[in-house]
Amino acid sequence: MSTTTTASPIRVLALVAAFLAALATSGCGINNIPTFEQKAKASWSEVLSQYKRRSDLIPNLVETVKGFAEQEKSVLTEVIEARAKATSVQLPVDQLSDPEAMKKFQEAQGQLTGALGRLMAVIERYPDIKSGQNFLALQSALEGTENRISVARRDYIESVRVYNTELTTIPGRWWRAFMYPSAKEMATFDIPVEEQQAPKVDFNTKK
Repeated sequence: MSTTTTASPIRVLALVAAFLAALATSGCGINNIPTFEQKAKASWSEVLSQYKRRSDLIPNLVETVKGFAEQEKSVLTEVIEARAKATSVQLPVDQLSDPEAMKKFQEAQGQLTGALGRLMAVIERYPDIKSGQNFLALQSALEGTENRISVARRDYIESVRVYNTELTTIPGRWWRAFMYPSAKEMATFDIPVEEQQAPKVDFNTKK
């Protein structure tokens, strides 16, 4: 009788171990959380890359405009200050679970986008600037970068949606509790749906 009693728990443990092993090798999603997390982080790196690309274009843009429209100092100063703030507000991948940090980052970048839009509106009053080859090249590069930013943000939003969904639904929620207890949901952009669907940006400079 004692042999049967002793063997029963061992058999149960063996069955549990076999079940877990089968789950691990059956493509049931055990690797989904780290896979989706890495994809979201890679998408964020692309967002940062495109924002940096835009930031790098701004000094040349400001210099080009300043040479023709020195009287527009207030607008130029606004762009320079917005760029400085956007550059100073960093959000590395290890802080993506902080919604407040994401909000501050988004606000800083949004202020720069608004300042650039106002600068482009001012430029409409200066045909000499609009027709200059340097400005045309910068304008094209800037508009292309804004479009890349929109696409990169859209891809990041989708990657985070997939990752966060995996953390909060079954079986991902089980794997999180069992294998990845430190995994946290990531913060995402709060942007209009229409902006996600139609990323083309031209600062209203094209007629």
